Amino acid sequence: MTNIPETGRTPRVRTRLLVIQILVLSLLGTLGGRLWFLQIREGSKYAKEASGNHVQQVVQPAVRGSILDARGVPLADNETRLTVSASRTELLKQKDGGKAVLTAVAGVLGLDPRTVTDRVRLCDARTPRPCWNGSPYQPIPISDGATPRQALQIRERAEDFPGITAEPEAVRRYPGPGRSNTAQVLGYLSPVTDEELQKSRKAGDGASPYLRSDMVGRSGLERQYDRELRGRAGVTRYPVDNLGRVIGKAESVPARAGSDLVTSIDARVQRIAEDQLDKAMKAARTQWDHNTGRNYKADAGAVVVMEAKTGRIVAMASAPTYDPNAWVGGISAKDYQRLTGENSGYPLLNRAIQGLAAPGSIFKVVPTTAAVNAGYPFDGSYQCTSSYSIGGQVFTNFESKGYGPISLGRALEVSCDTVYYRLAQSEWQKDGGISPRPGQPKDYFFKTAHQFGLGKKTGIDLPGEVSGRVPDRRWRQAYWEANKDAWCESGKKDGSYVQKIAYENCREGNVLRAGDLVNYSIGQGDTLVTPVQMASIYAAISNGGTLYTPTVGKAIVSADGRQVTEIEPEARGRLPMTKTTRDQIDQALAGVVTRGSAAWRFGGWPQDRIPLHAKTGTAEVYGKQTTSWFATYSKDYAVVMTISQGGTGSGASAPAVRAIYNALYGVSADGAIDKKKALLYTPQKGLPKIGPDRAATAGGGAAGSAAAPGGDFGTAAVTRRRR
Repeated sequence: MTNIPETGRTPRVRTRLLVIQILVLSLLGTLGGRLWFLQIREGSKYAKEASGNHVQQVVQPAVRGSILDARGVPLADNETRLTVSASRTELLKQKDGGKAVLTAVAGVLGLDPRTVTDRVRLCDARTPRPCWNGSPYQPIPISDGATPRQALQIRERAEDFPGITAEPEAVRRYPGPGRSNTAQVLGYLSPVTDEELQKSRKAGDGASPYLRSDMVGRSGLERQYDRELRGRAGVTRYPVDNLGRVIGKAESVPARAGSDLVTSIDARVQRIAEDQLDKAMKAARTQWDHNTGRNYKADAGAVVVMEAKTGRIVAMASAPTYDPNAWVGGISAKDYQRLTGENSGYPLLNRAIQGLAAPGSIFKVVPTTAAVNAGYPFDGSYQCTSSYSIGGQVFTNFESKGYGPISLGRALEVSCDTVYYRLAQSEWQKDGGISPRPGQPKDYFFKTAHQFGLGKKTGIDLPGEVSGRVPDRRWRQAYWEANKDAWCESGKKDGSYVQKIAYENCREGNVLRAGDLVNYSIGQGDTLVTPVQMASIYAAISNGGTLYTPTVGKAIVSADGRQVTEIEPEARGRLPMTKTTRDQIDQALAGVVTRGSAAWRFGGWPQDRIPLHAKTGTAEVYGKQTTSWFATYSKDYAVVMTISQGGTGSGASAPAVRAIYNALYGVSADGAIDKKKALLYTPQKGLPKIGPDRAATAGGGAAGSAAAPGGDFGTAAVTRRRR
């Protein structure tokens, strides 16, 4: 009988199990060895091969929307140009960094090789213009004005121009000087930066992230409405291997053209406003300034034409100006210096919203209202003497002229300073003088200025607006704390005029003195305003007291014309005056035109048919010549002009403002009215009709009409929004 092990396994079975175990271990060893071979020994090789499999992204730029005037005339649109661009990535692969290629391209284009080289270098704090401030990984434009022959030469000899492309591209186009330039209002474009790319991807605000090929609005409307104008670029992503072969299904997002922006600007009025501002400044430079013994410099200026009942901007001009086309395709070093250099006059500034100056006598509507609110009767009797003395200091009336006892209305008409000096000192004394008790000051003069909207931004839909300044007690204390040390260090009791002022400010610069309020009452001293602030105030007086937020944008129209978003006027406050006070001031400002300080400039004006109201202003600036101001309104418009170092308000600015009104209402030199020649006898309410080809024709229908394909307004989806 055979003996069977307790396990039940015979020698044969055990042999077979051993063989199986050896086979399994062999297989595991082989697999492990293979994994080691692939991942450790040959890992870098296969990783390199795998890295060749990636996604190629092809970008189709979106057509940027046009900026149109109120009648549909393009203020900024696009045109196709042959653009020669360079790829820094490809150029840097060459031994000389692409220097030879760029020199060859310069020869083809007829450009200086150094200019071409400079345009493709990257901007930083130490690199002067021209340079590239966009992404280093996107094509850099060298020229957007290549001829077909030049482009063909580059494309046919591609092997001689590695990294260089010549392609038709849509580029921005602006009217430029000689037309309705509108430079500071429109703004300009430049390439997106790496920082902006990163921020846009993290923003999460619903806007399409920037792509490396995007151009971005840098100022004006181009910046304010960049999201709407830019649209969304089309992107097609192809998975490819290291040989460039497509190895998967492409993912595509179609391009969406940017929307058009319809503005309230009227190109015809804009051109006249720019022309008249330029003529007024040139005329001022021919006039002799008796105070300085030389002609007026008239180095800067601005004019605003605003709809009185809506706050919409019909025209806005700033001088000196520039051609925004200089930025298209990359700005040259010469042009950049001309726009930003020390002697440039800084034309990139929009002085209508960024130019600060003392307002002079056009400010007097504020203290007039303050005086009435403080209890002084509008028709009371106030002494208008040639001068007024406070604490040994003599404050003179303009041109030292006196009119005897007059009303506040007459004080506005003839711009009598001494009436306001007396009112200011009286209020200063009532408020406690040099040492008021806590809670004693009523500060009607300061309070009223804030209620008129001064000392803060108007909220206009243009970037970069400044707030101006109302030098009230709070500002005075903060300003003294910030500057006390410097004043105390430089001030001298018996030094120069500037040193004496510093000495006084060191001791009591935080104290409101009688002289401070006296200066303030006539728009002098530390008071600072912008032209658009004053236009808003005079428009409010015209419409009965409503302060509107100024707006340039009127509607946003989608590329296909089927979606229209109208931007509605928005009230931001009321002037602090009763209807009676408003009517009294209105009558006085009409008297400025007929029998006051501007009457000599408005002889023959049809006042009975088109009543005009105005206030002249001449502001003194330490170390400079006087600033000319002229603020006006009719039942439809407010027009405000200012000229730095330009002389008097009636002397320098008034003739230009009258010329603007002549054009608006069709008034000839003899006062005759021809409505056929009037540009905007009444403000335009409708929107232009935009066809499917994005061509626009002037509209003039009822308010609320909207654009749609082919002008079929009934099919457009219209929405309205407030800013």
